[in-house]
Amino acid sequence: MKLRRNSNFLIEPASAATGDIAFNLIVFFLVCASTQPDTGRKQIIPRSESQAKQTEQTQNLEVALDRTGVTVNTEKIPLADFPSRIKRKLQGKSRPEDRIVVVKSGKDVPYHHWIAITGAIEEAGGIITLQLEDERQVQVQ
Repeated sequence: MKLRRNSNFLIEPASAATGDIAFNLIVFFLVCASTQPDTGRKQIIPRSESQAKQTEQTQNLEVALDRTGVTVNTEKIPLADFPSRIKRKLQGKSRPEDRIVVVKSGKDVPYHHWIAITGAIEEAGGIITLQLEDERQVQVQ
């Protein structure tokens, strides 16, 4: 006996999955085809200074504090004379770059001493900047 072969097989994919596949393809192409370029934060990059401007730069005042006294540019000053001395050194300096005062302080300096000195600098018109750590150059041989 001969069996009949049915050559008309009709195979349909599951119709529930086609909507999910189409949705995933649409999302994929929308994400990949974005035309908006990525932009970052705008920055102003400074130009190198000319040689003439570098010669105009003045030396900043350096104030070093210890437990009992004050040193201004390697000159030991009594605490009572510090406000008048710092006013004289800052007098006549109109540009903010010229009025910068670098304050160096050790860990053992009392807080009230530091506040009194920085307050006197601000009253004299100085702009305080702190030097927290000294830079050292180490040579490796």
